[in-house]
Amino acid sequence: MQLTSFSFLLFAGGLLILYYLVPRKLQWPLLLIASTVFYLCGGVENVFYILFTGAVTYGATRIIEKNQGKFDKKTAKKKNRVWVILTACLVFGLLAVCKVRFTFQNILLPLGLSFYMFQSVGYVLDVHRGTVKAEKNPLKHLLFVSYFPQLVQGPISKYGNLAPQLFAHHPYDGKQVAFGLQRMLWGFFKKMVIADRIAVAVVALKGPQYTGLSFFVLTVFYAIQIYGDFTGGIDIVIGLSEAFGIRLTENFVRPFFSKNIAEYWRRWHISLGEWMKDYIFYPISISSPMRKLSKSARKKWPNFGKRIPVYAASFATWFCTGIWHGITPNFILWGMMNCVVIVASEELTPLYEKFHNRFHLKEKKWYACFEMLRMFMLMNLIRIVDLFPNVGEYFRRMGTMFTSFSVPFMKLGLTGLDYGILLGGIVLMFAVSLFQEKKGSVREALLKQNAALRYTLIFLLFLAVLLLGSYGIGYDAGNFIYNQF
Repeated sequence: MQLTSFSFLLFAGGLLILYYLVPRKLQWPLLLIASTVFYLCGGVENVFYILFTGAVTYGATRIIEKNQGKFDKKTAKKKNRVWVILTACLVFGLLAVCKVRFTFQNILLPLGLSFYMFQSVGYVLDVHRGTVKAEKNPLKHLLFVSYFPQLVQGPISKYGNLAPQLFAHHPYDGKQVAFGLQRMLWGFFKKMVIADRIAVAVVALKGPQYTGLSFFVLTVFYAIQIYGDFTGGIDIVIGLSEAFGIRLTENFVRPFFSKNIAEYWRRWHISLGEWMKDYIFYPISISSPMRKLSKSARKKWPNFGKRIPVYAASFATWFCTGIWHGITPNFILWGMMNCVVIVASEELTPLYEKFHNRFHLKEKKWYACFEMLRMFMLMNLIRIVDLFPNVGEYFRRMGTMFTSFSVPFMKLGLTGLDYGILLGGIVLMFAVSLFQEKKGSVREALLKQNAALRYTLIFLLFLAVLLLGSYGIGYDAGNFIYNQF
């Protein structure tokens, strides 16, 4: 049941009505039942993976908390470290097996597998660190693991942020429900009008005959597609949760306004970046072996030695981020390319500052636009490796980028009308992002307008999705790109 399918709209609409009709103490059990039904619709095996993850992490956290009260701090930490490692091996081991089967046997990855497994292991680590208490109710724990809106697209939530909201009583709030539905509508627009339409050209441009400037166009088109696809899905997820009275963490904050790759990753897929930072980067960089290695290296190479923890932790973090996306060489290359650019930029920061101070570039408005354009182009060249499991083909295409300057736009499966709709949609998407970057919430701004204007604009957006959306068989939209991860 895709988030943009007609069946999901009926399911979500019916659930939302029932959610505010039942006694408030029954709201979280209703969400658990709905989550179970949602995963059953995707296949019985989906529920098995959810139950396995829930059982392993529930048992581990209960044992960890019991040890914390039974033994002294040092002994408990030593015993619990074993349970953390065992839990991570079981959960991520299953994830690895599924990804291998998905990659080499062309089997669909179980629904939301990566998202809820990362979220659940993060919870176990938080209990181990003592930042949250272990959940005693197994059904409440299962709802945290299986809360259906977020686990198809993310975000990856922390227990301390999500659980209190899941189990709280939520009275009906008209503004909150309206805002949630409006955000869902905006997500449908980005996914179905923009991402699914331009996907046709992306598929065509992947063909081996398209080289030269066509490869550059592919990088731009794919950037538009994946942004509309992923942020559209996140808008639907966060909007539906908001209608339930549950506020999920933002996963995107207008990443294309970033001026460098490091800033871009603080704005794109934020929850995954935070997970990697909290549970991989920091633990490695401050670990005892890393401190000893750094201390030893500083005796011979003072400046290099003190940076070793950052280098090693960055490498491990980006390697794991690449593996999270896929186990094929292109995703590992993708992770390493991001790592190299970010680390090199950090190391060259003093040089950049001298250059900027010398020519006073930061004071010029045009330079900020140049930085954003530079980041966009560089990120496009890195991101496009997603589409080329054969990395040799990726480099071959990139090497031809300046050898041919013709692009057969009308042979890519799109008509002139399609390009017109895309242009209008992209301009609208950019205008909304610019407003948010400069002034804040569009929904709050609309609320201050008279009702006639507000409802007219919302109705026009609804018509755009209904009439201009790219539909498949049964009026269902295409699959989300991030479902494969």
